[in-house]
Amino acid sequence: MADKIYQIEVEAEPHYIAEQSNVATDVYVFGYRIRLTNTGNEAAQLISRHWIIADANNQEQEVRGMGVVGEQPRLEPGQTFEYSSATHLKTPYGSMRGSYQMLADDGKRFDVTIPEMTLVAPRVLH
Repeated sequence: MADKIYQIEVEAEPHYIAEQSNVATDVYVFGYRIRLTNTGNEAAQLISRHWIIADANNQEQEVRGMGVVGEQPRLEPGQTFEYSSATHLKTPYGSMRGSYQMLADDGKRFDVTIPEMTLVAPRVLH
């Protein structure tokens, strides 16, 4: 019997949302698209998320919650799940990083790292 492999690949793509931002009031909105792919050999469900969002003033906020966008997707080996969401900062640049907490069908819990995303409004960094 093959060893069990618990592995979820995370791809993250951030983008600035100018039409929802307001530079005059220091509101900078960033959207992001996440693609999760089960590259292991065990099915697993995304149970919860943990984000650390930092602005240019090194102010961090932590966000924890169940699932993502109201869902707790279960991924069979080879299956992909994509979603989009957004966050806002008080500065024109910052970053996001975090993890997903997963539960495999056999009851094993494991964390998946979300790679750090740099959030930058256009024409801010030269």
